[in-house]
Amino acid sequence: MVYHSTFVDDEGITKACGCPLLPLKSHIRGPAPVSDQATTDIIDEAITFFRANVFFKNFDIQSPADKLLIYLTFYINVALKRLEGCRTLAEGTKAVINLGLEDVPVPGESGFPFPGLFPLPVSQQEAELLRNYLKQIREETSGRLLSVAYRPNGTPNKWWLAFAKRKFINTIAL
Repeated sequence: MVYHSTFVDDEGITKACGCPLLPLKSHIRGPAPVSDQATTDIIDEAITFFRANVFFKNFDIQSPADKLLIYLTFYINVALKRLEGCRTLAEGTKAVINLGLEDVPVPGESGFPFPGLFPLPVSQQEAELLRNYLKQIREETSGRLLSVAYRPNGTPNKWWLAFAKRKFINTIAL
């Protein structure tokens, strides 16, 4: 059984292209509301559920937050692929920073991994809001992923990097 997001109540949550702009425990500037540091956010869920959810070929969407969980699971898979050849935390940090500098496509643009997951933006402002949110959430996810993909001594954690070989929902991560 797939692990679903606990953020099912989206009342009062701003959305862009059907994607909820959930609060984040983030120091990175962006459109996401700031969450309390003691609470679990969508990034914590994505990292926690990644190793179980990556094995599934189908994902039954039960809430808009599940769409974001799917996107983050795919992004974590891409990030782990980039970290696969990095032998030190410094190399991994450099690889993840370079991944964060890449353009973030939104629905309707080439390169968006899941066409049809989110509706197309109705305006350029909505597209930019989603792009900025996805950029912020990707940067925050990358930083938190480094803390689990590498041990405190800076060596790779093979129990995490082994999942770089997995395909999520039969989608090949580049």
